[in-house]
Amino acid sequence: MPTDYYSVLGVDRDASETDIKRAYRGLARKYHPDVAEDKTSAESRFKEINEAYEILSDPAKRQHYDRFGSVQNGAGGGAGGFGGGFSSGEGIGDIFDMFFGGARGGGQQRAAGPERGSDLRYDLQITLEEAFAGVEREIAFTHLGQCTTCSGSGAKPGTLVSRCDRCGGSGAMRSVRQTPLGQFVTQTTCTKCGGEGTFIPTPCETCRGRGRVERPRSLTVKIPAGVDDGSRIRVSGSGEGGTRGGPPGDLYVYLSIAPHRVFRREGNDLLIDVAIGFAQAALGASFDVDSLDGATPLTIGPGTQTGSLFRIRGRGMPTVRGSSRGDLLATVHVAVPTRLTRRGRELLEEYAAIEAEHDDKTFFDRVKDAFRPE
Repeated sequence: MPTDYYSVLGVDRDASETDIKRAYRGLARKYHPDVAEDKTSAESRFKEINEAYEILSDPAKRQHYDRFGSVQNGAGGGAGGFGGGFSSGEGIGDIFDMFFGGARGGGQQRAAGPERGSDLRYDLQITLEEAFAGVEREIAFTHLGQCTTCSGSGAKPGTLVSRCDRCGGSGAMRSVRQTPLGQFVTQTTCTKCGGEGTFIPTPCETCRGRGRVERPRSLTVKIPAGVDDGSRIRVSGSGEGGTRGGPPGDLYVYLSIAPHRVFRREGNDLLIDVAIGFAQAALGASFDVDSLDGATPLTIGPGTQTGSLFRIRGRGMPTVRGSSRGDLLATVHVAVPTRLTRRGRELLEEYAAIEAEHDDKTFFDRVKDAFRPE
């Protein structure tokens, strides 16, 4: 049965190049024969890990493997296919350069410099009132922070990180062999340092050589007025800690606005439904409607129909920059009472009688019918 190289490295089939590289490095350090207790099984496992990485780190080999389930017979072109090596230092060397920053032939040192930490995402829900006025919210999360004991170097205080004596600090192992077709050069990741070019003789006891430790953190996020659903706030330097003394990543706070019991939001406009009575709709009226910063007056004209929309300018949500505000859109609905007083019924019936002189059945005819006792 063909080897499942993704399972060997413990990654998904859609893993990125960075995920594959990270998984390989971790396994290489764990199963290197020089550090493993069971050297016989570690050597076999280490060979399998290197083989998986060689295939999955090469885009052409990986594509062929994903398509055919193997790396034999027919891919790669040239005299050697996947098994014959690469002439003139090409192939694996070029892929290695792309991943590890320019390692060339044996003895040439590759700089294993600081690496920036990863960015983090935090999802935060706020109320519409908080989005309207702006708010400061305290959030708590865990992250990989730089180890304070070793300052992120991974080495025990007082000791140094050493250059790998197997690859000379290049992070690559280069072998040359003569064949009837000419000289073939193969370049692979150093099995001792896992491509880092350095190793830590005495790891830090706090972080065990990783340079980072997981710790809880809390901070206050300032949310400006006017933010909308899906807005993103960047908190610089609050992501994962960097490695080898590198800078930390950033924290991105993604905002969602909780549904409101009264208002609906469309951009910077606020929508509200307002119930009015028969008399108000027929005669016109002035009254107050709710807004997020207090009551605001609304005037409707005589004969207002249910579903009519009124715009109150400048009483909606502010823009994030604070230069303007949206509008308040009030939709009026004529409320039909479920109970009438005797006097109210008499007045409606009197009005209905007046309207009965018209040929068409009027609205108040229908009102009279609705409240006529059975």
